[in-house]
Amino acid sequence: MRKATRRRFWKVALVSVCALSLLWLWGEIGGLLGASQSTRVVIPKGSSMRAAAMAMRQAGAIQSATLFRLYASTTGRARAIKPGTYAVAPHTSYTALLEALVTGAGIMHSVVIPEGYDLRDIVPLLSTALQVSEDSVRAAVTDTAWRRRLSVPAPSLEGYLFPATYTFADGTTARDAVGEMLARFEAAWRPEWTDRLQQLAISRHVALTMASIVEKEARHPEERPLIAAVYWNRVRKGMLLQADPTVQYALPQHVDRVLLKDLTVTSAYNTYKNPGLPPGPIASPGEASIAAALAPANVPYLFFVARSDGHHVFTTTFAEHSRAIATIRRAGNASRADSLRAPRNAPRNAAPEVILP
Repeated sequence: MRKATRRRFWKVALVSVCALSLLWLWGEIGGLLGASQSTRVVIPKGSSMRAAAMAMRQAGAIQSATLFRLYASTTGRARAIKPGTYAVAPHTSYTALLEALVTGAGIMHSVVIPEGYDLRDIVPLLSTALQVSEDSVRAAVTDTAWRRRLSVPAPSLEGYLFPATYTFADGTTARDAVGEMLARFEAAWRPEWTDRLQQLAISRHVALTMASIVEKEARHPEERPLIAAVYWNRVRKGMLLQADPTVQYALPQHVDRVLLKDLTVTSAYNTYKNPGLPPGPIASPGEASIAAALAPANVPYLFFVARSDGHHVFTTTFAEHSRAIATIRRAGNASRADSLRAPRNAPRNAAPEVILP
């Protein structure tokens, strides 16, 4: 009797284990045991199916790398996987995972837009990341509907494509990508910044224009509010901004140094010839530069000149500015000082920073 009972026990146990194993296999292969939220899996170039399965296991997309590898082997497609960064939906089945790996469906493309990049930099970056033509990107960043929605009184969305790291799904269009970047910009815009716009009686477009100049000028974060103060002070006094980055933006091709001949370029963005701010941003400013443009330092400075370490010397009068230049020369910056020149104009329109010939 005892032997019969034990046999029944082990038979029931065996059936139970088999049933549970089959249930687990069904759940695992069917995706029921996979991640409950979207996961990102990176399959490096040249990865074997073993490496790909392990990557998915580590990302939580599957529970068993070995089982997935065996499943892929039975299909005869284990050697056909495509490398890339995949976005895996929750509870994706083995069949769907393998199909994605073989066809490349679900591949994501990452692109980094650094602070201070302008459209001349951004367009080719997006074109390469999305694998679309540069013309399609240019069409998206000049789209009338987008500009009307954001009240942009300029021919492009320059300055509104928020600098950040973006990940786009394979097949994303230029327009969809630009829409996501604009959404990131609007999400980053703080309510207190809108309050500051009202206090300063300026538009968001004007604030972004100033922020973009600050972004291009600043080399050290703590100087952003000081640089913003210099330019706002010059605007209030009716002085020419004479900001080098605006001249660089106006030129048909980027230059590292602004030469004397460059100051004559005919463009609404040339602040050596046109009073006030340029028509729009000259780059994509980050949050720190936007904050500085909206909350400049409370200082009377009208000039600044760069030292060799990237820091600036800020001064209020033209005489102080000239002495600062002389001090920098005497400090031993011979290689750079030989090419420095004092501002040409009378103090009222003197450039805030020395121009390199």
